[in-house]
Parts: sequence; C-alpha cells; structure tokens
Amino acid sequence: MAVFDTPEEAFGALRPVCVQLTKTQTVETVEHLQARLQAVSDSALQELQQYILFPLRFTLKTPGPKRERLIQSVVECLTFVLSSTCVKEQELLQELFSELSACLYSPNSQKPAAVSEELKLAVIRGLSTLMHSAYGDIILAFYEPSILPRLGFAVSLLLDLAEQEKSKQIKIAALKCLQVLLLQCDCQDHPRSLGELEQKQLGDLFASFLPGISMALTRVITGDFKQGHSIVVSSLKIFYETVSFIMADEQLERISEVQPKPAVEHRVAELMVHREAKWVKNTSDKLTLLLKKIIECVSVHPHWKVRLALIELIEALLLKCGQSLVGSAGPLLKALVGLVNDESPEVQAQCNKVLRHFADQKVVVGNRAFADILAENLHSLATSLPRFMTSQDDQGKFSTLSLLLGYLKLLGPKVNFVLHSVAHLQRLSKALIQVLELDVTDVKVVEERRWNSGHLSASPETAAPQPWSPMQRRYFRFFADERLFLLLQQVCQLLGFYGDLYLLVDHFMELYHESVVYRKQAAMILNELVVGAAGLEVENLHENHIKTSPEDLREIVTSILEEYTSQENWYLITCIESEEVEEELTMKRSGLQAITRGAHTCQVTSFSAFSKPGPTICSMNSNIWQICIQLEGIGRFAYALGKDFRLLLMSALYPVLEKAGDQTLLISQAATSAMMDICHACGYNSVQHLINQNSDYLVNGISLNLRHLSLHPHTPKVLEVMLWNSDASLLPLVADVVQDVLATLDQFYDKRATSFVGVLHALLAALAQWFPDTSDLGQPQEQSAGEEGSHLSQRPAAPEKGLENTTTAEDIEQFLLNYLKEKDVADGNVSDFDNEEEEQSDPPKVDDSDTGPDVEPPLPVQIQIATDVMERCIHLSSDKDLKIRLKVLDVLDLCVVVLQSHKNQLLPLAHRAWPSLVHRLTNDDPLVVLRAFKVLRTLAGKCGDFLRSRFCKDILPKLAGSLVTQAPVSARAGPVYSHTLACKLQLAVLQGLGPLCERLDLGEGDLNKVADACLIYLSTKQPVKLQEAARRPRISHGFSSTGAHPNQLLILRQSCSLKNQLRVKIVLPRTAFLKLLSCRFQVHLEKPPHTRPSSLDPSNKLIFAIHYLFISNFPLCR
Repeated sequence: MAVFDTPEEAFGALRPVCVQLTKTQTVETVEHLQARLQAVSDSALQELQQYILFPLRFTLKTPGPKRERLIQSVVECLTFVLSSTCVKEQELLQELFSELSACLYSPNSQKPAAVSEELKLAVIRGLSTLMHSAYGDIILAFYEPSILPRLGFAVSLLLDLAEQEKSKQIKIAALKCLQVLLLQCDCQDHPRSLGELEQKQLGDLFASFLPGISMALTRVITGDFKQGHSIVVSSLKIFYETVSFIMADEQLERISEVQPKPAVEHRVAELMVHREAKWVKNTSDKLTLLLKKIIECVSVHPHWKVRLALIELIEALLLKCGQSLVGSAGPLLKALVGLVNDESPEVQAQCNKVLRHFADQKVVVGNRAFADILAENLHSLATSLPRFMTSQDDQGKFSTLSLLLGYLKLLGPKVNFVLHSVAHLQRLSKALIQVLELDVTDVKVVEERRWNSGHLSASPETAAPQPWSPMQRRYFRFFADERLFLLLQQVCQLLGFYGDLYLLVDHFMELYHESVVYRKQAAMILNELVVGAAGLEVENLHENHIKTSPEDLREIVTSILEEYTSQENWYLITCIESEEVEEELTMKRSGLQAITRGAHTCQVTSFSAFSKPGPTICSMNSNIWQICIQLEGIGRFAYALGKDFRLLLMSALYPVLEKAGDQTLLISQAATSAMMDICHACGYNSVQHLINQNSDYLVNGISLNLRHLSLHPHTPKVLEVMLWNSDASLLPLVADVVQDVLATLDQFYDKRATSFVGVLHALLAALAQWFPDTSDLGQPQEQSAGEEGSHLSQRPAAPEKGLENTTTAEDIEQFLLNYLKEKDVADGNVSDFDNEEEEQSDPPKVDDSDTGPDVEPPLPVQIQIATDVMERCIHLSSDKDLKIRLKVLDVLDLCVVVLQSHKNQLLPLAHRAWPSLVHRLTNDDPLVVLRAFKVLRTLAGKCGDFLRSRFCKDILPKLAGSLVTQAPVSARAGPVYSHTLACKLQLAVLQGLGPLCERLDLGEGDLNKVADACLIYLSTKQPVKLQEAARRPRISHGFSSTGAHPNQLLILRQSCSLKNQLRVKIVLPRTAFLKLLSCRFQVHLEKPPHTRPSSLDPSNKLIFAIHYLFISNFPLCR
C-alpha cells in the first residue's frame, strides 16, 4: 500500500523533487523522482498527472544536446506515470505522442537516430503505454486527419526499427507498438468496437500508410529465417489485419466515387487517400505481387507457427476482401490447399477447419469468380502435372498433388460443372493417366510363382476381425513415394464423390478401351471412383451434397465388372504357353521355371505365335498388373457396395476363384485379397464360409465348364481352390464333379495333365485332412494281407513286452525255431512238405453266425475317390514331363495315407504301383528319386510286411550300392557339396533307411547290407550332415530286431571288415555274442558262479545254440 494516498500528501512529497528537476536536469534527479512516485497511490497520481509530467516534458523540450542516459531515464519515468494514469485530454495526448516520437528523430536522416538500443526500447514502450493510457473516446479523436503527418512519422519510425534493427527484442517491441497504433491490440479495454462511420474514418486514414506498411512488412516476412519465427508471425498478423481492414468489402461498398473536400490544410489533404474503384484496383494488383512473394516464402517456412499464421492471413483476406482482392484469390487458395497435407498436425487441423468454414460460408461455391479462378487453376495444374511429376523431387510432387486435392475439396459440388467442360475433363483425365503409369520392367513379377497350394486365409477367428493385407506394392514410373499414390487415390475418390459418376465411368472406360497403355491406369481410377461415389474414405466438406444412390452404384459396378471379367481382359498372357512350345523353350526358360500348362487356349488365340511375336517380359508384366488391378477393383467394389455385393457374387466369385489358383504369385495374392474383401463386405466369417455358402452354383459351373474344357481351360483351378479352402461338407457336392474330372483327365491326359494333377493333389490333401485315420497305426492291421503278412506281422510283438516279464527257456527255444524256419523261407529252402504242413496247421475258421455269402459293405466316398485317383496316378507316374511325375508322386503319397485303413483296396493298388515306383527310384531324375523315396517310406509304413520281399529284392541292393558308390565322392567334396542335389539324396536315403528297416522288419542279411552301406559314412571325411544321419539312433533302429544295440552291431561288422582288410585273425569270446543278445533274451552271464546253471541245464544248451547261430550268421567272425 502506498505511503501517500491523498493528493495533498503526494504534492508535498513530490514538489521539491519536481522543482529541482526543473532547475537541474540530471539522471539522479529523475531517478529520485521515480523513486518518490513509487510511494504515491494511483488516484493521487492521477490528480497530479500534469504537474508531474511538466518537469519531465520540460527536460525533453530543453534545447541543446542531452545525454542519452538522461533522455532514457525521463522516458522511463514518463512511461511509469502513464502506466498508472489516464490521458483525458486530446491535446495532451497529441503533444506527448510528438515529444516521444521526437526522441528518435534524426534531422540529418530519414532513418531513426543512431542512439542506444536501451533508449530505442524505452521510447517504443513509452509510445505503446501512451496509446493504452488514452481515456474513452480520446483515442478515436486522436485519429483525425490533422494527426496524419505525426502518425505517419511514428509508423515509418517503427517500421524502420522492425526491419533494420538487429536486436530481436526491439523488433518485437516495434511490431507490437505498431499494432497498438493501428488499433490492432489484443487488449480487452483497447479499443472498443467501432461503428461503420468510425471504421470508414480510420480506413481512410490508414489507407495512406498501406503502401509503406505492406512493403516494409513484406521485406521483414521474406527476410532471413534466422530472425526468428515470432517476428515473422507478428509481421504476418499486422499485414493481414491492416490489409483486411483497409480493403474490406463492407467499407469499400459504402465509398462514393466523388471524394469529399477535407477540412484540413492543403499539405495534409495531399496525404489523404480516397478509396474509390480505381485506387482499389491499383492497390489490389500491387498487393497481389506482395502476397505472391509472401506465400512463396512462408509456405515453406520451417516453423509450423509461421505456416499457421499464413492460414490465418488467407482466411482473413478471402473472407473480408473477397471482392477487392479477387486477383489474389488464386495464389491465396493455392497456398491454402497446399497446406492440407502439411507435416504439422496443428497446421493440418487449422487448414481443414478453414476449408470447412469456407464450405459452410460458400466462399467458393457461392462466389462465381472464385469458382472460375479455381477451375482455371485446376486446368492449368492438370496441364502441368506430368511435367511436374518428372522434374520435381518427392516433396515437390507431394505439394503439387496436395494442391490438386485441395482444389477439388474447395470446388466441392462445382466439380460436377467443371468436369462437364470437355477441355477440363480431357486434361485432368490424361494427366491422371500419365501420372499413374506403372513400371513393368521388373522381371521378378513374372518369375515369382505360386508353387505350393495352400489355404487362402487363416481360421475364421483370426481372419474375420481384420481386413486382408493390401496388394503388393506397385512401382510407378514417375514417383516412388507411397504417399503420392495415396494422394492420387484421394483425388480419384473426390472426383467420384462430387462428379457425375456416369460421365466419369464412361469417359475412363473409353480410355480403357482406347489403348493397352492406358488400361491399367484407367482401371485404377475406376476402382477409386466407385469407392468415392459410395462416400467411403472421402472427407466431405459440403454437408448438403447428395451421394450416388445404391441402385445407380450397383448398376455401374455391374457394368465395370462385366468389362473386367470379359475374355479379352481377364484371360491375358502372363507366362509362356508351355503346352505348345515346351520343346523350343526348355533351354531358354531356366529363369522361368513355373510355366503354367494349359493356361491359355481359345481365349488368347488372337495372341498366338502365328499372328504376332511371342510375348515379352514387359508385356507379361503388364498383363499381370492388369489382372491384379482388376482383382483389386472387385475387392473395392465389394467394399463400396457392402451387403449389396451379394447380388453380384454369381458373376464375380467364380472368376476370382480362377485367379486365386493362378500360378503367378502376384495374381494369386491379389485374388486372395479380393476374396477377403468380399468376405468382410458381405458378412462372411472366412473364405471357407464364403465358398461353402456358394458352393452349389460354383460346382454347377465347374460341371458345365468341364464339358467344354477347350473353352474353359481354367476350370480345374476353381475346383482346386475350393478344395483347399473348404471342409468335409463339400464332398457330397463335388463327388460327381470329381468323376467328371477323372473322365476328362482320361480324355485329355496328354494335353491337360498338369491342371488336373493339381486338382487331384488338392483333392487328396483335403481328403487326408477331412478324414484322418484315428486307428493305432503301430498295431497290426487287417489279416487280409495273406499268409505271409499274417504270420510275419506277429514277430515284432515279443520285443514290445516289458522287461519285467519273465522269459522262459521254452519261449526262447520256440523263438529260435521260428527264426530258423523263417530264415530258410527267406533263403528259398522250403520243401513241399513244409508248405503242406503249414497249410494244414491253420485251417480256416467258420463263423457259425454266417448264414450266407459275404457281401462287402459299400466303400466310403473318400475311399472310392482315392482308389480311382490312385489308379490314374499309376499310369501318369511314367509321364515324360518331370513336373507331372513329381506331382503324381505327391498325389500317390496322399492316396496311400487316405487308404491306409482299407488294406483290401490299398494293397492291390500298391502291387500295381510297385513296378513304376521301382523305376522312379532306380532310373529317373534325382528330384524324382527323392520324391519316390518319400512315397516308399509312406508305403512301408502303411503296408508293412507286404513290401518286405519286394523291397529287399528290387530296391535295397540298389540303394545300398548307390550309397557305397557315392561315398568316395562325398568324402572328397568340399563344403559346397552339402548344397548339391546328390548330397540331399544321400541324406534322405540315410535318414529313411532306418525307419524302413524297422517298418519292414528286415532280416539280418538285409540289415548287414544296410550296415555296410552306413558304416562308410561314419568317417570324419564325410560331410557333417551325412555323419550325423549315419549315426542317428533312429537310422539303425531297424537293427534292434536282433536284440543288440545298433552301435554294437556296427562295431562288430566294422571289426570283421577290418579283419579281412588286414588279414589279422580276430577272436571274439563267446560272451561277446551272448552280451549282444542279452538285452533281448535276458540271459544274465554276470551271475555268480555258484548260481550259474550246470552244463546239463536247458539254459546252457540254449546258450550254445545261440552261439552256433551267431557263428553261422557271422562267418567273418570265425
């Protein structure tokens, strides 16, 4: 609280100091006075205002040179007084304004005096405080024509300080003071709202300063970025507030053409401006030049607040000066729409807000001049767009496309009228066509093939909640940034939303038919037009716009869909036709291994080699992308129509399924994506659900098309995709179709084998998945395999008993007798008496309940199908085409899996397939050998003893011989050998022989062959993979039938081989042989002597029998 609250007390305290200051003007006296003023209340200070100001003003008016420090102190003290009081007299306000401005006056120069920065800052703050201290209407009375020279001097002074000073603080203070002088201050109490007459008066007064203010501020705005963003933002604000006030349409409408005679001196009258039409036109033209400079600089300013201020400038000028600054509307709108996709979220939000405000106020739509300007700018930009896309960098291209998008947003419904102009439509469409041109030179597009079939989608739980991934990234000729393609998509969507959809679709369909070069771009544009017309992914700034009706949209989609799926546009050449020219291209297509067979027949006869040259890589790439874009379009159409797309499924789903089975990876992926889009749009949980719900007409279409296969060569692909992506409920529907497929295969096996084998593979894979065998495959199966299988199948039962069971001597003796008998049978030493005895020993059992002849129950559908397919595979396994042989072996493998529970059907077919399989294993391409060995392992696992003698006679010697022959090669090879096909074949055989020996239950003689072949690969010279495969426990698991550990047998054989090589007699004690069999026969030789059986014990006799047996079976060890 102040010490002096009353004027009397304050006067008594201040009078001595004021008198002293009047007599002697020193800095100390001024500071003493200011210190005393700190203790005076505001009310008392208001009463003594002029008394206190007198010595201070007297000090400033005193002639002669004065120290800058004294003037600064006086100005600061004066500012303190003004900040605590109000100026209530107009004359005092004008005098103080002149006295403060004179502190920076330089009589020898038009620029501010060369004084200290502190003094400049004090004077600027004093002027600002003075204008704020003006009371009531005094401030408006101040702005009369007579003040024009003094006000002009202060304005020019502040502009010079803002432009030329280096101090950032002085620049900002000068700009803020200029705002106060121009009544643009943000203070709540300064000034009050102005009436129409007051606005006109101030506008006429400030119009005199407009050229100087606008040019000086333009220089500040376009200056160095290093000056700071706050200076540029303040300058922009003063610029647009000053211009929007002086050039406001509301004021200029009330200006008469005749200038009234001002009641001022002639010198002052010459400074005044009459804002008539001619002056407005000239000023507008000059401001347009300044605005272009400002926009060019500020639109790329690195600070987002500066770009935000530019949006405010554009909004203020277009809303308030739309008529007077119509020539600047083009650059202003261009700058505004160019900031739609600014990197700053704040700028984007403000820009969209202004655009929406313009749409609500119909700034463009309701202003024909603005609409014409935008239409002309749109035409000009479309003309230059291809050139910009080839000459600018990515950021420049992004700005250009953002500008195009912004124009369309501003035009809104006016786009429809603009596009009815042929010139505008032609220019814009050709620009989009040229910009969207794809780069089709990448050879990988043709190379990437879909070798392995599989499901199109995951389970419904994982596939339903999220949309399918978009198509593989496209590469365009003129840009690489993905953001540019997204902008082009938005442009096309806005055209579809605001434009006449029928007109646009017809126009781009003409371009689609006009040239193959335009076809891909036209299809991309058509896809986005439909999405935009549905109002999806479109930011609608004009709320009253009416969208295209669902009926019209469905009709348009139907016409486009028919065009897309027509034969000339759907069945394009995407690879070389291997069916006809395979022999000529065998040596040339090493880089193009996946050549689809039967992919093109009558649909592409116009492209046959007889009429035109063969397709090039670029043309096939182009066709692939064309099909992918059309498939993507089908997905986009489903997205646009939603549930209404169900009505078009009958015409769209079948072609998409055709392409889902295409061997070109890109096409298959695009079709898969389209099917997922259809699922989400039509409410299906997954692709499986989609196929199951529409399988009736799909199967009907397949059945009809199979009858005219030459006209519909892609029909098998549809069935293949359906099988891969359905469940067992589909089987009753496709059972008859499968028979049609088999019949057609019998007819066209020499031409269409590739396509049909793919279908059969999908069919059998589906059957194996739908009907898995739940029985215990480790146990003996049916007893229908004949006598050989019946008595041999019981042999593995003994070792499976637990160790806790006690084995008697009689059991061991019976085992040995059975063993010797089977060994004689294997060696061919079988007498007729033995055969007759064997036949009589097992008379057939008669079932008392069997009252009639046996009637076999009908086979399940899947078993009958697998039987029929396996019969075809037996014939096709010797096809001359390597790919067909490989595929047939895969199908054969699946047939065995499906038929494993029905031995009556499997075993006869295995018997018929055996000669061809042996040929594949022993005399074919290494790839085929690998695949055939896999089939052999499957057959051995499912057929068991039925194949033992065949395997031992036909295959085992050649496999073992091949391993022995190839061992020196692999031992000498380097590290690269492990990647060769020969090494992979060795590895597969080594890994598979063990399980084969186990499943076929081979005898010792055959096991010895396997052991001899495997021993070589234990050498450290062999590749590590082969060593590991040779000593893996499962490899030698088949040897366990002898009761010895596999490694023990291998060591035994190795020692015998070493004995022959070194000619050294190796004597193995009897206990060694007994130990080898101790684990199987449980003969414990380690028992104490007093517990060992006597020589007459049957167990002792048994041991000698076993010893004799081993000596007879291992002659090398004698």
